[in-house]
Amino acid sequence: MASETTVVKAELPALPLTIEGSAVLHQMFRVRWGAWQALTPEERQCILNEAAPVLGEMESGGGSAMFSMLGHKADLMFVHFRDTFDEVNCAELRIANLRFNELLEPTASYVSMVELGLYESTVKLYRSFAERGVAPHSEEWNKEIEELMERQRQAMRPRLYPKIPAMRYVCFYPMDRRRGEMKNWYVLPIEDRQRQMDEHGTVGRRYAGRVQQIISGSIGFDDWEWGVDLFSNEPVTFKKLIYEMRFDQVSAEYSNFGTFYLGMRVSVQNLGQLLSGTLPKAEQK
Repeated sequence: MASETTVVKAELPALPLTIEGSAVLHQMFRVRWGAWQALTPEERQCILNEAAPVLGEMESGGGSAMFSMLGHKADLMFVHFRDTFDEVNCAELRIANLRFNELLEPTASYVSMVELGLYESTVKLYRSFAERGVAPHSEEWNKEIEELMERQRQAMRPRLYPKIPAMRYVCFYPMDRRRGEMKNWYVLPIEDRQRQMDEHGTVGRRYAGRVQQIISGSIGFDDWEWGVDLFSNEPVTFKKLIYEMRFDQVSAEYSNFGTFYLGMRVSVQNLGQLLSGTLPKAEQK
C-alpha cells in the first residue's frame, strides 16, 4: 500500500515590506483672538509683514500649506512635507521664531513619514523564497528584498515625495490596526492581510480624480500607527469615501480611528484677511 504524503504549506513571514519618503508634520493651533484684537493696526501689520515672506517661501515650493479649520479643535493647521525630519524641524522652528507664533496656542501635532505598503509584492517575493528554499534573512534573502525595494523606490518616487495637493479641502486623521484579545490584525497571516488591503484599495480607486490620498506611517514617531490625509475640492466626498470604506472587513473589524480634522486651504497672502474674518469668498468657511 502506497504511503500517503502530507504536504504542509509553509507559513509566510508576517512583516510586509514598506518604502518611505517625505517626513511629515501637522501642526494644529488655536488663535489667541483676544491678543490679536488688542493689537493696534500698526502692530498687526508689523506681525503680518514679518510672517508673510517666511510663510510664503515655505508655501511656494509645495512643501507647506495653511488651512483654516472648521470646528473647535483648531483654528489653523500647518502641514509640512520635507525630505528629512531635520528639514521638518527647521520648518517648525521658523514658525516658532515669528512674532505671529505668540498669537498661536498649540492644540495638537502629528509626526509621520510618507509610506507605501508593498503587500502584493511582499507576498509574491516571500512565496518565491519558499519555493526556492531561500532561508529567511540570509544574504540572498536580504539582497533580493533590497533590490525589490530599490526598484519600487524609483518607480514610486513621485508618490513618496509628493507636493501638497492644490485642492481646497483637507481631511486628516490618525488610525491604528486593532491589537485586542478578540481582533488582532498583527496575528493574521500576511496573505489574509493582503487580501483585505486589496479589497480596501478597490474602494479607494473608485474615488480617483475626486480625492487624493496620502498615507504616512507613524509607528515609533507618534501615538497612532498611521496618518491619513485626504484632499478634495468637494468635502462631501470625504464622507462618502470614508463611510463606504467602513464596510470593508479591514475597517469594520481591524481599524481604530483618532480625531478627524477638516480644513480649507488658505494662501499665506490672505493670512491678514483670515485673522480679520474678511477672506475672499473663494476662501471663506
